[in-house]
Amino acid sequence: MNAPLHAESPYKGKTGLRRLWNALRYSIAGLKAAWACEDAFRMEVWTALVAVPLALFLPIQTFEKAMLIGSVLLVMVVELLNSAVEATVDRISLENHHLAKRAKDIGSASVLITLLITTLVWLLVLWPYIPKWLE
Repeated sequence: MNAPLHAESPYKGKTGLRRLWNALRYSIAGLKAAWACEDAFRMEVWTALVAVPLALFLPIQTFEKAMLIGSVLLVMVVELLNSAVEATVDRISLENHHLAKRAKDIGSASVLITLLITTLVWLLVLWPYIPKWLE
């Protein structure tokens, strides 16, 4: 007899408002842990606290504002995923291993690429406006 799909974890299978409440609590706990333990995440939050209001107040189209804000928030999402990979690798073993290094380096590379994407988005969106703003 096949076990139900949620049998691999005691946390799977809950539905409804209880599941939503638990998911919210776990997400808040994750944000608190990232803030407490991850310097890069804190730096990205501070950057977002400047960049998001700036994007909202710039005299640009709504879609452009969304692109600027979305790119900044994407960096934070990828940083959270990278931090989760690093914590998982460290939980398995603190021993130096080429696969652990590869996993951490790939996670770091994903953050770097996201930062480059964000920089490119901001440049491409704002570049046409700069001559007008300098007049």
